[in-house]
Amino acid sequence: MTDCVLITGFEPFGGDDINPSWQVARALDGRRIAGRRLVARQLPCTFAAALSALDQALHGLPSPPQLVLALGLAGSRSAVSIERIAINVIDARIPDNAGAQPIDEPVVPGGPAAYFSRLPIKAISAGLLQAGLPAEVSQTAGTFVCNQVFYGLMHRLQAMPAIRGGFIHLPPLPEQAARHPGSRTLALDEQVRAIQLALTIALRREADLRQGAGAID
Repeated sequence: MTDCVLITGFEPFGGDDINPSWQVARALDGRRIAGRRLVARQLPCTFAAALSALDQALHGLPSPPQLVLALGLAGSRSAVSIERIAINVIDARIPDNAGAQPIDEPVVPGGPAAYFSRLPIKAISAGLLQAGLPAEVSQTAGTFVCNQVFYGLMHRLQAMPAIRGGFIHLPPLPEQAARHPGSRTLALDEQVRAIQLALTIALRREADLRQGAGAID
């Protein structure tokens, strides 16, 4: 059994100087959870390059990862959002870091309309809430580069059924509060604790909880 878990985070985008998804991934790089070594890779926030960088991360490890967790920033969210569904749509409300703003395009031409996460999303949300961390199950990862990576990851994992994967959106950091008014921020150490716990739950169980999600749309 492989002893590796891959975590990805994004570079800053949309005028922010930092991105908590990469800050958290970088903080976890090299740690071990449930006997698995965590390896972090940064992805560019561009439609043209994000999936090729994901491919390099997936195939550039000494052995295939047991689990892949992609992280992203959702500036309007006030909790750690465990995503359920990736959809085959790119519909950018703002340009990416290369200035591209595709509208109504597929992530994968001819691909399925959507993929579901392979993570125990309700168990992760419940575990985080029990630990005093803000968490929710989310039914939409949006239509920006985060969703593109989530969909692209799950599309690639169709050929690698032994690898589980999913996506979690993080709220802004306190130092980003001025740029994201109205959102509840979460300190970096709490975000790191949340993702460490999420990974622990995901590695220790495959079956999800059978309960209402309390999900956001």
